[in-house]
Amino acid sequence: MRFDILTIFPNFFAGPLDHGILSRAIATNAVEVYPHDLRAFTHDRHRTVDDRPFGGGEGMVLKPQPIFECVESLAASGHPIAEKPIRDTSRQTVILLSAQGTRFTQAVAHRLAALDQVVLICGRYEGIDERVNHLLADQELSIGDYVLSGGELAAAVILDAVVRLLPGVLGHADSARYESFGAGDDAAEAMTEDGVPRSTHGAGGLLDYPHYTRPVEFRGQTVPEILTNGDHLKISRWRRERALEKTLRNRPDLLETAELTERDREFLDHLGGT
Repeated sequence: MRFDILTIFPNFFAGPLDHGILSRAIATNAVEVYPHDLRAFTHDRHRTVDDRPFGGGEGMVLKPQPIFECVESLAASGHPIAEKPIRDTSRQTVILLSAQGTRFTQAVAHRLAALDQVVLICGRYEGIDERVNHLLADQELSIGDYVLSGGELAAAVILDAVVRLLPGVLGHADSARYESFGAGDDAAEAMTEDGVPRSTHGAGGLLDYPHYTRPVEFRGQTVPEILTNGDHLKISRWRRERALEKTLRNRPDLLETAELTERDREFLDHLGGT
């Protein structure tokens, strides 16, 4: 998989790309990441990438010309991006990172992880010329309901979330499946051999359950006894209930679309949820 990132701050990505999962994924050729400096595609001595908005208003707007020329230059690297009307979005996509975009979710991360090439356009200043959106981008994405100074942080978030889903990147094949917002295709996979729902799975769509490790007692807090008794059926049930409890407390909106068993609903009713 290949990521091309269009930005006026290409050196920003030296940090995220040099550490942790992203660094290992690049080293093992699971992913290629190329930041591109938009200023390299300007044609004036000041390397101007922005200008005042038509109609007046505060701030500056990124010009379309450097962005289009940067995307068109990818053909020279052997990774051309097809024009929007004929682009095969099951293989490649161009994404405009914007506070006005649809929200980036784990489901979107899974869709992107199935592609061959993703181009991320990092917004900056007051915004980007709307013709980039209409003529070049397939979608606008936002990582949350807040405003950043630029799209570089958002690009780093999307990179991390997508790359960790690629085959072989994480240490265990199921690590990205059985966690908060994990995605799966078959609801039956969400059940353990004992018929108990796994605590976190795409079919459940819940937040993750609490985790504990050694020591058993730390500063007056003790690991729940049920996790140390070796009864895996009881452990699975406890974890499912704690996931439901945490989801009801922190993200009750997720329960509206989660696949819940009758036992789940009874437990939520007991907690005062719906």
